[in-house]
Amino acid sequence: MEILLVEDSESDALLISKTFSRTQMKFNLTVIKDGVEAVSFLHKEGQYDQTPRPDIIFLDLHLPKKNGLGVLAEIKSEPNLRNIPVIILTSSNSQKDVQECYQNNANCYLTKPTSKEDFCHTVKIIEDFWLNIAKLPLN
Repeated sequence: MEILLVEDSESDALLISKTFSRTQMKFNLTVIKDGVEAVSFLHKEGQYDQTPRPDIIFLDLHLPKKNGLGVLAEIKSEPNLRNIPVIILTSSNSQKDVQECYQNNANCYLTKPTSKEDFCHTVKIIEDFWLNIAKLPLN
């Protein structure tokens, strides 16, 4: 399982990584910190020319260089990327953001909890559903 996490918060990325590491499932987690780099990764440009295609993407909305909504729109407009499930995991609870993400074909929109315990619990639920229960498309 190849997981792409697009997240500029080091503490959030670390919590997600630690929570995923407790699973018995074999996976490779790649963390990208800005939207421009995420697009380069997905298009296999430059240093990413040999990277595997992700099976699932966790995407923050508030990213430097290119915001998450722009990254989402680009993913879902590309025929070879659009079937990758994109889970929005963000601090925004704005109804406008929720609406725009689903209009751009996000597969799920989740607001990050504020407490560490709730955050870890949410990541565990995400992991259980998206990595263990849901059927993902084959690369």
